[in-house]
Amino acid sequence: MKILITGGAGFIGSHLAEKLLAKGHFVIIMDNFHTGTKENIRHLLGSPYLDIVRHDITQPYRIEADMIYNLACPASPIHYQRSPVRTVEACVMGPINALALAHDIKARVLQASTSEIYGNPAVHPQKEDYWGNVNPIGTRSCYDEGKRVAETLFFDFHREAGVDIRVARIFNTYGPKMSPDDGRVVSNFVLQALRGDPITIYGDGAQTRSFCYVTDMVDGLIRLMHKDDFTGPVNLGNPDERTIKEIAELIVKLTGSSSKIIFKALPKDDPERRNPDISLAKNVLDWEPKVSLEEGLPEVIDYFRPLAKANSSPEKMPR
Repeated sequence: MKILITGGAGFIGSHLAEKLLAKGHFVIIMDNFHTGTKENIRHLLGSPYLDIVRHDITQPYRIEADMIYNLACPASPIHYQRSPVRTVEACVMGPINALALAHDIKARVLQASTSEIYGNPAVHPQKEDYWGNVNPIGTRSCYDEGKRVAETLFFDFHREAGVDIRVARIFNTYGPKMSPDDGRVVSNFVLQALRGDPITIYGDGAQTRSFCYVTDMVDGLIRLMHKDDFTGPVNLGNPDERTIKEIAELIVKLTGSSSKIIFKALPKDDPERRNPDISLAKNVLDWEPKVSLEEGLPEVIDYFRPLAKANSSPEKMPR
C-alpha cells in the first residue's frame, strides 16, 4: 500500500514509518519539522519506498495514498504551550485537510487523538464512553480541546460524507527517539538521573501515569488502521499504573544514579490520575502491550546516555 504519515518525522511517526517500510509498504512522510527532526528518519533515507514532503498540515495538500495516519501536532506541554494558537490550528485545520483529502481520494484516515481529551478525569480508569473533565480556557486547553475538536471533525466527516475513519486515543508513550527537551516525565527523569541532577517531581509524586512502549503503540495503531468496520475511538496505552514517584525511583535504580528527588508545586490542571481501560482494544483489535516498564526503560536510558553530556538540562513540565 501507499501510506501517508503526517508528522512522520516525530517520535511515534518515525517509528511507525520504520515499521510500515519493513512490512513492504510505500511510505510518504509529511512534516514541517517544527517538532519532528530529520535525525529521527535519517536511517530510512536510503529506502526506494520512502518519500519525504516538507509541508505544514494546516495548509491544504494533494497526495495519492491508500491510507493516511494523521499524527502531526505538537504533543508535549512545552511545545504546545509555547505556541498555543499554532497548536489549535494543527488540531483543527490539520484534520480538516486530512479528512478532505481522504474523502477526495477514497482513503482510510486515522486520527492520533490523546488521553488528554479526558482532562483531569473524574472516572478511573478511563473508558471510551467517558466524556472527560477538561478546562476549556486553561494553559493546556489548546491541546486538550484541540484534540477533542479533531475527534468531532472525524466523526462529522464520517457521518456526513462517509469518510472511512479510525480514531486512536493515545496514552503516554515512551521509547528511543523521544526529544530530550520535550518536558515529558520519562525523558526528564532519565536525563536528570544520567547527569546526576536532582530529579524534579511536581506535586507530591502521588499522581499516576501509565506508560506504553513505542513498539507496542505502533502495533496498536497499525491494527486499528487495518481493522474493518470499526471506527473507534479506542484507547491505546499500557494499563500498568504507576505513581510519578515510583517512576523516578525506578529510573534512579536502573541508571545507578546518585540523583536526589526534589518536589515543586504542581501546575494548574495537571491530571491526578491517568490510566486506560483497554478492554475495547483487547476485544476488537486483539491488542495489548507486551513491553513492561522495566524492559522498556533500559532502552530509553541507552538512547539518552550520549545525550546526557549536553550542558543544558531539559525544561521540566510534567506530562
